[in-house]
Amino acid sequence: MRLFAIADLHLPGGGDKPMEVFGPQWDHHFGKISEDWRSRVTDGDAVLIAGDISWAMQLGNAAEDLRAIGALPGRKILIKGNHDYWWSSLTRVQELMPEGMTALQHTAADLGCCVVCGTRGWMIPTENEPLSPEDGKIYRRETARLEMALQAAARIAAGRPAVAMLHYPPLLQGCTESAFTELLERYGVSVCVYGHLHGSGIRAGYTGECRGVHYHLTSCDSLAFQLKEIEI
Repeated sequence: MRLFAIADLHLPGGGDKPMEVFGPQWDHHFGKISEDWRSRVTDGDAVLIAGDISWAMQLGNAAEDLRAIGALPGRKILIKGNHDYWWSSLTRVQELMPEGMTALQHTAADLGCCVVCGTRGWMIPTENEPLSPEDGKIYRRETARLEMALQAAARIAAGRPAVAMLHYPPLLQGCTESAFTELLERYGVSVCVYGHLHGSGIRAGYTGECRGVHYHLTSCDSLAFQLKEIEI
C-alpha cells in the first residue's frame, strides 16, 4: 500500500463557490487534483485528506462533494478543517460518507502498514504573536483532543508506525515547539501531515524532519494541486 496526502480541497458544497477569486491557479482545481489522483492512486492505496473539504454549511449539502471524493481510487481518511462547518457529529458524518471513506475526530484508524490518527488542531502561540485568552482556551482543548487521538492510535499500533493528521500547522518556520509537537514526539509519531496554509502563508509552514517527526504541508495549492506521496 502507498500512502498519499492532500488538504484544503475546498469543494463547492452545493453552491457557486468559484475558487479562482483566490488566484488563477485555482481555476478548475479539483479537476487537476482528480487527474493526478487517478493517474497515481490504486484501490489498494490510501489518501489522507487534512481538512477544509467542502464549503457546505449543512451536512446534507456536503454529500455531493463527498461522493466526488469517494469516486476516486483508494481508501480516504478525512479530518475536519476550520471551514468544514457542515461537519456535525462523527456518527452522522460517517453515515453520509461513501464506502471506503473514514472520518477521524480525535480518533484513529488502522491502515495495515501504519495507524493514522487525527484532529483539527488550532493556531499555535509564537514569541511575537501570543494567543488571545479565547484562542488559548481552544488551543488547550485541541491539545487534549490530539492526545486522545494519539492514545487511540497507541492502543492499536502494536509497534507499527503512527501517522498524525492535523488541519492547522503544529510547527512553523523558526518555532522550536508547540504543545502539539511535544505530544507528537512523546507518542513516537513518525509522520505528521497538515494543511490550512495558502498563498504567501505557505512559506510559514515547516516541512521536513524535526526531533524525529517528519512534517508535511499538504494544502493543495502548496502542492500544485497534486497529491503528495508520504514515506513511512
